[in-house]
Amino acid sequence: MRWSITAKMSPGLQRIIAAIPEEDWVPIPYFMEGAAVAETTYVPFARQRKGAKAVRLIVRRVPPSPGSQLALYVDFSYHAFITNRPGEMLVLEADHRAHAEVENTIRDLKYGMGLNHLPSGRFGANGAWFALNVMAHNLVRWAGAIALGEGPPMTTKTFRRRLVALPGRLARSGRRLTLHLPERWPWEEQFMQTLAVLRGVRLTA
Repeated sequence: MRWSITAKMSPGLQRIIAAIPEEDWVPIPYFMEGAAVAETTYVPFARQRKGAKAVRLIVRRVPPSPGSQLALYVDFSYHAFITNRPGEMLVLEADHRAHAEVENTIRDLKYGMGLNHLPSGRFGANGAWFALNVMAHNLVRWAGAIALGEGPPMTTKTFRRRLVALPGRLARSGRRLTLHLPERWPWEEQFMQTLAVLRGVRLTA
């Protein structure tokens, strides 16, 4: 059996990561500059189990993003996992990260699209609810990818709160309808840019 398991940060694991030589860190393409990956070995459950064997420990380090909270005098956040899978370090790290993105999507479907509570006791009704949730989620991700550019995808809940479910007032004047948006709305510029980009999309047959 082959596995990859995210490792919980502990003082012992942090010491092992801190001992990785700087030249072992390999830069990787990432949405933030400065991300890198390195590999070492780790003995999980060493205190609880005698004769525990060392396994591969693959670590990704990432510079802090704006607004993130790190401990004092820490330059990176670390994401580590242990694995017994063979293969090249960067390939395994990218694959493990892809699984984490799948988990984020499932969480987004649950708490951003209402999939955590199926509405019916009938399989067919729940199947239709699930299909509609996935289609709506894909449309939000599609809109975000096109209009918001590069960077981590915005969660459905945040996208809806900032750019969709906003208060407004329709006014009619001279046979024309005008939508008045809230004053001092912090995401007005982002909304107008997103709307302009989406309006410029042309579908092709």
